[in-house]
Amino acid sequence: MPRILIADDEDSMRALVARAIGMDGHDIVTAQDGAEALEILIREQGAFDLLLTDIQMPVMDGIALALSAARDFPRLTILLMTGFADQRERASNLNAIAHDVITKPFSVADIRAAVADALAAGKAE
Repeated sequence: MPRILIADDEDSMRALVARAIGMDGHDIVTAQDGAEALEILIREQGAFDLLLTDIQMPVMDGIALALSAARDFPRLTILLMTGFADQRERASNLNAIAHDVITKPFSVADIRAAVADALAAGKAE
């Protein structure tokens, strides 16, 4: 069963995403921001199959989190989420470390498909 770490500062979005991808039987852990997510990654020694993170968050944004996670846990697959076009542009420079960027708002089917795709790509590497 894949383990997924979700980082999003919006409680409702974090809960929606956790419920949506939990329907596929994944083991879900959530964090309120990038700093908390990084603490969890370090504490659990990167024992996740996927990091699903919002880009725009307080304390530590998703790009800083993705850069730290990719440096410390290079086998971790990273999927970014954003509702802002300028943030998507910032993320385009991360193609080497991030599998994809999914744009908010998305449907339950969209996030489930994006996660399945990212997990499949992570296994292929």
